[in-house]
Amino acid sequence: MEWHALRNEEIAGLEPLALRYNLHPLHLEDCRHGDQNPKIEETPAYAFIVLKSVYRNADGELDFGDLDIFLGPDFLITFEEHACPASRELIARLQAHSDSLSPGAIFYKLFDALADSYVPILDRYSDEIDTLEDAILADPQPAQLPVIFAIKRGLIEMRRILTPTRDLASHIQRSNQLNLPPELLPYFRDIYDHIARNIDTVEMHRDLLNGSLDIYLSSVANRTNQVMKVLTVLSTIALPALIISGFYGMNFDSLPGVKNPHGAAYAMAAVAASSAALLVWLRWARWI
Repeated sequence: MEWHALRNEEIAGLEPLALRYNLHPLHLEDCRHGDQNPKIEETPAYAFIVLKSVYRNADGELDFGDLDIFLGPDFLITFEEHACPASRELIARLQAHSDSLSPGAIFYKLFDALADSYVPILDRYSDEIDTLEDAILADPQPAQLPVIFAIKRGLIEMRRILTPTRDLASHIQRSNQLNLPPELLPYFRDIYDHIARNIDTVEMHRDLLNGSLDIYLSSVANRTNQVMKVLTVLSTIALPALIISGFYGMNFDSLPGVKNPHGAAYAMAAVAASSAALLVWLRWARWI
C-alpha cells in the first residue's frame, strides 16, 4: 500500500501521480480550485472524496479547508488545501503506522477524526449562546445584535458542511465499488450517526439563537414602551400647568385675578392642585 500525502504548496506533485494512477483531470481541477462541497465520485480505478476540515483561525473566526482523497485498492492520495493544524497532526500520526493499515482503514480514521473535530466547534457555539441569552435577559444592548448574527452565520456554514457530509457517509454504506472491508461498514454507520446528531445540534442552536433574538427585540420594545409611558405620564401631569399658564398668558385685562397682587400665587396653587388631582386619578385608574 502506498500513501502519498501532499499539501497545498506541493500541488505540482499531483501531476506525476495523475499519470501513474490515471487520475481524472476534473478531479485534479477540483484539487487546484478548492472550496468544494463534501462529495464522493467513483471511477473503476479509485474513488475521489472531498472532506471538509473546520477550525478557528487566529481571529477566532471559522475557517474551512478541503481534504481531497483519492482512494484506490492499493494506494491512497491525500491533498490538503489549507493548513488545518488538526488534520496535519492526524495525517502525520497515521503516516507513522500506515504500513499496518489498509487504504480503507486510513480513510476511515481520517473521516472519523474530521467528524469528531466538528463537536468542539458546536460546543463552543452552545456556550456562546448560553452566555448571550443570560446577557440579553439581564441587560439587552445593541452590541449584542452583531454577535447574534455572527453566530447565526457560523451555524449556517456548519450546516452547509454537515448536510453533504452526512450524505457522503450514507453513500459509502451503500456503495459496492469502494471495496471497503466489511468490518469497516459499521464504523461508517457510526460516523453517519455522529454527523446526523451534529446536524440536529445545529438546528437546536439555530432555534435557541432565534429565541435569543426574539427576547432581545421584546426587551427593547418593552423598554421603549416603558420610556414612552413615563414621558406620556409626565406630559399629562404638565397639561394643567400648560392650560392655566396659556390662559393667563393672553393679553386681556379682564381675566379674573389678573390685577390681584396675589394672582401669581393663586395660579401656582391652581397648577399644583390640578396636577396633584390628575396624578391621584391616574394612580386610582392604575395607569401608573
